[in-house]
Amino acid sequence: MNKRKKMRLKRIKMHPVTTYILLTLLTVIVSGILSKVNFQTTYSTINQADLSIVQNTVIVENLFNYDGLKYIISSASANFISFAPLSMFILTAIGMSVMMASGFMEYLSKKLFSKIDNRILTFLIIFIGIVSTIINDIGYLILIPIAASIYELKGRNPLSGIIAAFCGIAFGSGTSIFAGSSEVTLIPYTTSAARLVDENFHVSILSNLFIMIVTTIILAIVGTIIVEKFIVPKFGKQKEKRDLQAENDIEVIDDIESEEERLSREYKEHRGAKYALIASIIMIIIFIYSVIPNLPLSGMLLDMNEKTYLKQIFGDNSYFQDGFTYMMSLLFIVTGLAYGIGSKTFKNDRDVFIGSHDNLRDLGGILILIFFASQFIFVFRKTNIDTIITGIVANVIDSVNFGGIPLLIIAILLIALANLFLPMAGAKWQILAPVIIPPLMQFNIAPQFLQFVLRAADSMTKGITPLSTFFVIFIAYMNIYNKDTDNPIGIFKAIKIIMPYCLIISLTWLLLLIGWYIIGLPIGPGVSPTV
Repeated sequence: MNKRKKMRLKRIKMHPVTTYILLTLLTVIVSGILSKVNFQTTYSTINQADLSIVQNTVIVENLFNYDGLKYIISSASANFISFAPLSMFILTAIGMSVMMASGFMEYLSKKLFSKIDNRILTFLIIFIGIVSTIINDIGYLILIPIAASIYELKGRNPLSGIIAAFCGIAFGSGTSIFAGSSEVTLIPYTTSAARLVDENFHVSILSNLFIMIVTTIILAIVGTIIVEKFIVPKFGKQKEKRDLQAENDIEVIDDIESEEERLSREYKEHRGAKYALIASIIMIIIFIYSVIPNLPLSGMLLDMNEKTYLKQIFGDNSYFQDGFTYMMSLLFIVTGLAYGIGSKTFKNDRDVFIGSHDNLRDLGGILILIFFASQFIFVFRKTNIDTIITGIVANVIDSVNFGGIPLLIIAILLIALANLFLPMAGAKWQILAPVIIPPLMQFNIAPQFLQFVLRAADSMTKGITPLSTFFVIFIAYMNIYNKDTDNPIGIFKAIKIIMPYCLIISLTWLLLLIGWYIIGLPIGPGVSPTV
């Protein structure tokens, strides 16, 4: 009997750094090919000053040549330094390291989080992640490491916590419970496009308030079900032998530990928590006072050149928005120091630095990952491929000869597709608003509702595109907490893991939008989905 040998291809397991390098090389080569075939598009934008239509022709910039190579080499340092997640990550990591070293996170987990049901905790993480999008992308830097720590301290796999936090932020970025930076960015484009039909049209800051609140709650509930039913069982619990040994050691120590020592430890922990509470309240009062206008020495973080308060706090030149990451880092540092001093875990400054250093031991690997991710993203943007694809999507939508719900569904799906290549909502809406709003206004669909449609479609695929600047933070933390070092979690593996979340949430978004429009519920104060 002849035995057939089965040849199995060994699966290539690449580190995400290698993947980013290969994606960068592929982008350079593709730019050369597309440039040779004259890949380009022309799309329309609106001059907000006089509402005139401006025709924009964009061609692929060839980086697969001498000048392209010069750009890649000469801009590498600038790309890395100007990469948004870099400074935000370092600042947040420093603050978190002090709080972790003091033992405050462990105390909170033991006294607070351990008493919360796992499903409720997951809901809170996803809900907070969605709400955090009111202030740009700060949630990626703060909530992901906190969620990982909480899950780990509760005996759950920290990877599940990372996914819950990341998916809550990324796939819920189109909504929140109040107006924020997204409104400031999108409203000017919405207003300009709407005034092509009605020159007196006005878009209120609160025009999406009702639909945002409802969708935030629904997305958090659906997200919790997805994480608990699909994500958590996939990873299960993750405990190493040394962790189990540590638990056994703790049990022995507890048996022989005197009552006086236990009471002394609890007294120090409670005193540390009291110090931390007082310090955090003082810091929060200072932060709040810094964003209140027209009081003595107040409004330090506001851009007082703007007329409206929302633009003062969320505008392009807002000190609050630019400095929020630093403020949160300061809050973590001060709170951690206060707890450490009160609980005696910090006896001197050396304890602070040594303890913080231990929690920053993985920083080097993350910096390498961020460097190569920044090169890929900036190189891709330089080629103009993202803008061309979005322009093509705009032209496809503009060429559709029907309107109403069918056009709305097509627009949602095409925007979600364009978001894979151009994740920045403002840049997309500048191109898409002129071809979506005027025709759909003719079919009685309100521009305010279409603005929310853009945000929803943007959220559908935001978590699965490596071109999202904060996707690298997700990958970094997944590998920090991945105990199977022989099998790193690469870009495509991470996307595969969260794909169930993406698909179910996308369907949820689609049903919410179509259902809301059909029922005709108000989307904000005095605003309905129809004109």
